[in-house]
Amino acid sequence: MVRIAVYGAGGIGCYVGGRLAATGTDVVFIGRQRLADELAEHGLQLTDYLGADLLVRPVRYETAPAAAADADLVLVTVKSAATEAAADELADLLKPGAIVVSFQNGLRNGDILRDRLKDRIVLSGMVPFNVLNRGGGSFHQGTAGGLDIEEHPALADYVDAFARAGLPLTRHADILPVQWAKLLLNLNNPVNALSDLPLRDELSQRDYRRCLAVAQAETLALLKAGGIKPARLMVIPPQHLPAMLRLPDFLYKRLANKTLAIDPLARTSMWEDLRAGRSTEVDFINGEVVRLAESLGRTAPVNAKLIDLIRAAESGPREGWTGSALLSELTKTASGR
Repeated sequence: MVRIAVYGAGGIGCYVGGRLAATGTDVVFIGRQRLADELAEHGLQLTDYLGADLLVRPVRYETAPAAAADADLVLVTVKSAATEAAADELADLLKPGAIVVSFQNGLRNGDILRDRLKDRIVLSGMVPFNVLNRGGGSFHQGTAGGLDIEEHPALADYVDAFARAGLPLTRHADILPVQWAKLLLNLNNPVNALSDLPLRDELSQRDYRRCLAVAQAETLALLKAGGIKPARLMVIPPQHLPAMLRLPDFLYKRLANKTLAIDPLARTSMWEDLRAGRSTEVDFINGEVVRLAESLGRTAPVNAKLIDLIRAAESGPREGWTGSALLSELTKTASGR
């Protein structure tokens, strides 16, 4: 029996760990007292866009980091800004040889964990789907996808457990192109958060899609200049995504229905963070594009502008942007006006 700890169990952690626990894997969740109380009262309910409806009860949800001490596999799902603190907490707890997987947004979390967790196997992973915290212990997977992870022989003991849970592991010799491909899609997070709309409603409107297209086109140009080729995660190659997003609504809908399943409940984590009054991960999404530009001696004005708009939304009154207003703001920024 493998023992798995989910460290920083919020939306993604509760969903991934819950799917594993629902099929009999020994899972301990570690996170905030608020969620510990919520799951003690309601259990852990997991639903998805395909109609799955699972209830896990009882749930072993702890608030002390020491609960990870005996784990063979630790899934780190804390917000990216908390990665260093999580690594320092785990460094004194985990047994030698334990496997640690970063299932977080951004590109650098695996490196941070690897630098601090000596004598452990640290792997970078990626969760390609959205999870909505619906409250009352209920978490919903609103878009399609399994799990992507850096290849390592030590994963052999865990492949079956993830497959049984309905979250098969796709293993990659080089995870960075996969992370960049996911980040290209995640550039929609600030657009969605600023729209204050469900994901499918936002993407059904051409002006919002054109906002995402501008941010993606800027990023793709920087990736090409840096010699980085993002992986192909969908039927549409990454370099063609902006053109697809700019299509008229009826053509986009026809094509999108064949490439990406999104149900009406899907929201982005950035929208959830703004709604809850928390700091977002915009620095670890659009901020990665800005850092890439700086490394190349260039600028990324559109992605930098989206960071500024999210920062303003974090600190001030939150009002949804219309697609036309947001597109006008980003277009002016891109042209230097």
